[in-house]
Amino acid sequence: MPIKISSSLPDDEAAVVPPQAGPRSGAESDTWSKICGIDAEAPLEARLESFEDVIDSEIGDTATPRIRHLERETGLRQLYVKFEGSNPTGTQKDRIAFAQAMDALRRGYDTMTVATCGNYGVAVALAARIAGIRAKIFIPGGYRNGRAHEMEALGAEIVRQGDDYEAAVEASRQEAERQELYDANPGGANEALQLKAYGEIAYEIYDELRDAPAVVAVPVSNGTTLAGIYRGFLSLYRRGKTSRLPRMVAGSSYSKNPIVRAFAKNLPTCEDLEPAKIHETPVNEPLVNWHSIDGEIALQAIRATGGWATQVSDRAMTTMARKLRDEEGLSVLPASTAGLIALVEAHRRQNLPGDRYVAVLTGRRQ
Repeated sequence: MPIKISSSLPDDEAAVVPPQAGPRSGAESDTWSKICGIDAEAPLEARLESFEDVIDSEIGDTATPRIRHLERETGLRQLYVKFEGSNPTGTQKDRIAFAQAMDALRRGYDTMTVATCGNYGVAVALAARIAGIRAKIFIPGGYRNGRAHEMEALGAEIVRQGDDYEAAVEASRQEAERQELYDANPGGANEALQLKAYGEIAYEIYDELRDAPAVVAVPVSNGTTLAGIYRGFLSLYRRGKTSRLPRMVAGSSYSKNPIVRAFAKNLPTCEDLEPAKIHETPVNEPLVNWHSIDGEIALQAIRATGGWATQVSDRAMTTMARKLRDEEGLSVLPASTAGLIALVEAHRRQNLPGDRYVAVLTGRRQ
C-alpha cells in the first residue's frame, strides 16, 4: 500500500506516516525509523538490499488517470494526468531523494545535505531516515512553510541560512564540500542521477499509453523534472519504443521564472531575474526563483520538441486545483497545475488536434 500523509495535523503541518496494512490508530502509529528504517549496524549489502526494497515498493509507479470532466469542459480529447501524489511525501521529489539516498548509502556517506523551500526537504529527510543516514537541510531565513516541522520530525537538522532559495543552495553546497557530505542539490555532480530518476516518469507514461503522448505538460521551477522527463522520452524514442517525442510544455508563475521568460522573449539562454522583484505567495512558492538551476536543459527540451512555456496566475492555479478536487476527486497542490493550465489555455487558443495529452500533477497534503 502506498505511503500516505497523516490527516491528524493541520494542512500545513501534515506529518509522514508509514504504509499501513489496515486502519491504524494514533497510538499504534510509529516512526519510519522503527517500522521501515534500516539497521545502521547491518552490513552494507543488507542495508542496500533493504533500501532498494523500499524504493521498489513505494517510489514511483504512480497513477495516470484520464480526467473526463475537464475533457468535456475544454474539448481536449484523451487528457490524462500523471498523479505523483501517491509517492511517500506526495510529490515527485521522492524519486530523486530516494535515488540519491541510495547512492549516498552505496558510496559510504553518513550525511546528505540539500537546500529546500519545502517538498524536496521532506523527501530528503524521509529518504535519509529510512536509509539510516543523517540529513542536513538548509532553509532560507524567511521560509515559514509548515513542512519544516515534518523535516524535524523525521530527524533532519535544519539550518536557516540565506535570504532566498538560491542562497540556501550555495550554503548547502559549501557545507557539503567543507564537511564531505553528500550533495543532493540540483545542478551539481549528481545531476545525471536526478535526471535519470525523473526519466522514470516518462517510462511509466509509456507503459500506460504504449507510446509517447502528443504533449507532456509540467510545472517548472528549476526545470529538473521537465528535463528528466524529456531525457526519458528521448531514450525511449532512440530505442524505437515510441513513434515520436512528446512536445514538452512548461507552466510557471507570472514573471517569476527564468525558463518561461526566456521562451516568451525568445532569448537564447535563461537569464537570471532580479531577486528583489521576486515575491512569493502561498500558492506560487513551489514555482518561483530568480535562477533556474537546470533551466538551460529544460529550455532546450521545450524548443527541441516544439513545445511552449506559459506563465500562470495564482487565481488560475487555485481554481484548477479546486476543479480537480470537486470534479475528478484529485487533491493536488495548486502550483502543480501550472503545466496543465498551460496546456488547456493553448487548446483554447488554437484547438489542439485529437490526440493523447498528459499533465504531471503533485499531490496536496491531506
